[in-house]
Amino acid sequence: MYACRLLGAITLCLAATLAHGAGLRAIDIPANTEGPALKGAIWYPCAQPPGTVDIGRITLPGVKDCPLVGENLPLIVVSHGRKGVFIGHLDTDEVLADAGFIVAAINHPGDTASDLSRTDDLSVYVERPNDIKRLIDFMVASSALASSIDRERIGFFGFSRGGYTGLVLIGANPDWASATALCRQSTTHTCEQILRKEFPRQPLTHDPRIKAAVIADPPTLTFTASSFGAVKVPVQLWASELGGDGVLPHSADIADNNLPSKHEYHVVPNAGHFAFLAPCPPALAAELPQICVDAAGFDRVGFHRQFNADVLAFLRSRLTKAPR
Repeated sequence: MYACRLLGAITLCLAATLAHGAGLRAIDIPANTEGPALKGAIWYPCAQPPGTVDIGRITLPGVKDCPLVGENLPLIVVSHGRKGVFIGHLDTDEVLADAGFIVAAINHPGDTASDLSRTDDLSVYVERPNDIKRLIDFMVASSALASSIDRERIGFFGFSRGGYTGLVLIGANPDWASATALCRQSTTHTCEQILRKEFPRQPLTHDPRIKAAVIADPPTLTFTASSFGAVKVPVQLWASELGGDGVLPHSADIADNNLPSKHEYHVVPNAGHFAFLAPCPPALAAELPQICVDAAGFDRVGFHRQFNADVLAFLRSRLTKAPR
């Protein structure tokens, strides 16, 4: 029940904050030997007036199957947080699409609002990066927009556990055993697996096609100072000052202190973990205070205005097409 309420709440929250829509297409990637079926959506530049699009049980602002405006466009792939949904950052997706990016987001099987079957299992930490690799494969080879994507300009956006996903994709390697001490203070299934040394044996998925990454409030429990040595791409790193939902305040500091690549680091004053989700209307804030209500004095609407602008500026500068 909570998952269904969360899905509907996020949809209404985001729809209420947007004044326009982008082109919108559904993603339906069939299961194969690499993993289960993946579902989500693609946002992209569209010149038609905004409308609404039904995708399964939800309605999103946009223009269904709108003719794409532009060619050789950069691609941004998006990874949601723990128990999240592919529309969780719709405001950011819209801003990027309006600016000339193709944006693709999927639900992570086993760790999404409609399927929580593996949300507390270490296996999702391996499967999530592979989900995004499969999404990129689909976008550049099989999607309706494949011929319009510049394969040399692929970026990533991820929040919370999606931020962890992005760090792994660009080369970071978690050290499962490093979480042992902190896990002695926890009763989660994930920590029970770590204490029993039931670490994932599958290789982690790194994807060199990603040329820039925006990482927002990632959990870093399993990262050490040596985890980031292979990261070479530019990163825009964000952290909430207050943390929440298992993410400690300044959790991203370990990445900031050890990323060898050029990166930005923004700590958002007075922000809780869920400040990176879109603002909620008052009625939904009353229903779901855990994701909607911020610390006294924090302006989520104003923050998102600046956050989306900064994300766009970073990705635009790092994925600029080289002159011929």
